Order: sequence, then structure tokens, then C-alpha cells
Amino acid sequence: MFDAQCDLAALVYTEGENPDDVLHEFASDLNESGHLAVGIVQLGRHRIDADLSATLIPTGEQLRLHQNLAHDPARCRLDIERLTNAGERIARTLDEGGDILIVNRFGRQERKGGGLAHLIERALDADIPVVIAVPSHYFADWITFAGGMTVKLRCDRKSLDAWWRLVSAPTGSLRPPDHLTVCEVIK
Repeated sequence: MFDAQCDLAALVYTEGENPDDVLHEFASDLNESGHLAVGIVQLGRHRIDADLSATLIPTGEQLRLHQNLAHDPARCRLDIERLTNAGERIARTLDEGGDILIVNRFGRQERKGGGLAHLIERALDADIPVVIAVPSHYFADWITFAGGMTVKLRCDRKSLDAWWRLVSAPTGSLRPPDHLTVCEVIK
């Protein structure tokens, strides 16, 4: 089930779309407007390669998230320890008063319950909206992970901004006070 006012959003992208640029721009605009966007956004293309790195939000610090394999320097893989350390730093910043959590990917690690999955739960438990980039081929896994309690967004700023306006509006301003969203009922 989908609810446009759900505070968990999947920015679903297909090959050829670049969620990184959409999320970078969104986070920058939010922070410039006085909101505190917290999280991590991948730099560059949305595939794992030798250039896999990300930016911490809001600090702008760039992190390498890959490790080269000694036996084959042309190959690399995600460095779980670096991702875990980044997740701990994001959690601390989120606890300091984040308005939204932005997560770069629902990837292989998150599908298994690892990676940055714990941050999503932590943010939602604190009633902090979450947006995460989800590749279209993992969307069914995302629905399972989210228990169906998510909104599916196109990979563009218009969709993302419309969702943000709904979830960040003061309570009652866009909906009657007696109306509970599906996500609120489940909480």
C-alpha cells in the first residue's frame, strides 16, 4: 500500500537516470533553506566501480567507500567497515536534530538488513522523514523491507519536492486534523 503522506520515500530510478544529482541538489537546497538534511549521497555514476565514493550531508565531507582487492587491482568492492563508520557518524548527526535522512542506495547490503538499514529505522522511530534511492530492479525487495509502507517517487526533483512539502508541512495544514495517514496508523 502506498500513501503520499508516508514519511518513507523511495526515489526509484532506472538505468540512465541519476539519483545522485537529484539527491545532492535536494539536500543542498534544504540545508540552504534552514532545514537540516542528514545522510549520505553517492558521488558520480550510480554503479559500484573503482571511483565509488560518497558525500556526507550536511558536512560535505567526501568518503571513499570501496576497497581495492589486492589480488586484482582493477576490481574493487564496497568497504563495509567504511560504510559502518559513515553510518555511525550519520546517526550522531541525526540525533542532533535532523529534519530528514537521505540515504544514497537501497543496495545489496540493505537488502540483507545491513549497510545503512538501521539508520532508516532509527529515523522513522524518531518521526524523521527518510528518502532513499532505490534501483527499479530492487523495488520489490524494497517493498518487502519497508513492509509496504512507502511512497514511490519518480527520480526527479518535482516528485521529491512535492513529497517533501507534504511530509514537512505543519500538522493539519494540508490535511484535516482527524485524518491519519496509513503510516501513522501502523506506527
